[in-house]
Amino acid sequence: MADQTTTLMILGASGDLTSRLLLPALGQLLSRQPQRRVRLRGAGMDEWSDDQWRETVRTAFASVDAEDAFDKVAETTYTKADITAPDDLSSLLSETQGRIALYFAVPPAIAAKACESLSSVDLPDGLILALEKPFGTNAASAHELNEKLAVLVPESQVFRVDHFLGRSMSLNIIGARFANRILEPVWSAEHIESIDITYDEKLGLEGRAGYYDKAGALRDMIQSHLLQLMALVTMEPPATLGEQDLRGATTSALLATHVWDDDPVGSSRRGRYTSGSIDGRDLPDYVDEPGVVPDRETETLAEVVFEVRNNRWAGVPITLRSGKAVGDPVKEILIRFRPVRHLPDGFTGATHGSRLRFTLGPDRMSLGLNVNGADDPFALTWAKLSADLGEGALLAYAEVLSEILDGDPTLSVRGDAAEQCWRIVQPVLDAWAADDVPLQDYAAGSHGPDGWPDHDY
Repeated sequence: MADQTTTLMILGASGDLTSRLLLPALGQLLSRQPQRRVRLRGAGMDEWSDDQWRETVRTAFASVDAEDAFDKVAETTYTKADITAPDDLSSLLSETQGRIALYFAVPPAIAAKACESLSSVDLPDGLILALEKPFGTNAASAHELNEKLAVLVPESQVFRVDHFLGRSMSLNIIGARFANRILEPVWSAEHIESIDITYDEKLGLEGRAGYYDKAGALRDMIQSHLLQLMALVTMEPPATLGEQDLRGATTSALLATHVWDDDPVGSSRRGRYTSGSIDGRDLPDYVDEPGVVPDRETETLAEVVFEVRNNRWAGVPITLRSGKAVGDPVKEILIRFRPVRHLPDGFTGATHGSRLRFTLGPDRMSLGLNVNGADDPFALTWAKLSADLGEGALLAYAEVLSEILDGDPTLSVRGDAAEQCWRIVQPVLDAWAADDVPLQDYAAGSHGPDGWPDHDY
């Protein structure tokens, strides 16, 4: 752990991301790791007093039972500043001692403008830049932003935040893959038939039209989070879990990834929720949500089939799906193994190969197997072996902040990987923009549009 005090300077400190996710995570981190040293500063466009900011911090810490950690940041201050203005940025940086981590808790376009303004500011040694997704809007814009960042600080000091990589399940996947001889030798196309990575949720738009209606499910979830999970599942074994080896392995998997059969029309689906009910809560049509522009035809459910074209995975369809307002939402990684090559005559009841599931939140791993039935020993039946994996000691954002404060970018997205994610989905985005793939309706609370493939959930 770093032995110097780092100043965490949150830009956009008066926004929802800060109060809802960053501050609770910081509170938990400081409570669980009392030896950690950190200074906290906030900056934003709103006219907040120091007292108002401190009360926001105190309330956020209390939300995760971390009131005891507030004393460690009780001297925190708030500054009204335009973070896209070089003079304001220069003033913020010059007033802070020691290593600084700038966390851009602002929309990506504002973060990009701020980074451009930093090019005319004297930057302190060791400055860390932490940026939220989406990183750019396409491969070209991601590359352009990478070039701007490369002028400012070394790549090892750029943290492209993907909080999914801080989830305990992401780390559990690595452990299950590489620490078990029962799995490690069979982790390839020779034994695995297909992979599904699904992250659906009950929530609708929840007042986020300003961002979500311009992004949609494909950009918001598949382009970033789910492709990163896919890279962890499919990467070659890294020599170490250090930053260079792990990020090199995941990036290599992304470099080999393409839309299935190079057919973005036949390999993708999109849907948009209409009115319905979830857990007794009525949701309106998506197009009637405040702030939505119907003509954008933003999808709230997306599904795309990919292939990692290398020696390990060629020929294995990998389906990534994510959607909002889904009833009984599935959040899991499903590995389907191929059936055995030969089943002795006399057995009955076997239908398919084994199934390995990693369920995300609560984190659980289960293995489905064909076993002998209790009544007829020759009649195979389905049995599951399950293990609760727990949710880890820290919130996902706490894991992310821990790495930022320590200056360890292992769980952040490397620059070339961010560009590859856009390159991978661009054919689908183009097909959808051309209206070659229909936007299908599904009622809020359903599992999706009629006729979509059944993925054996």
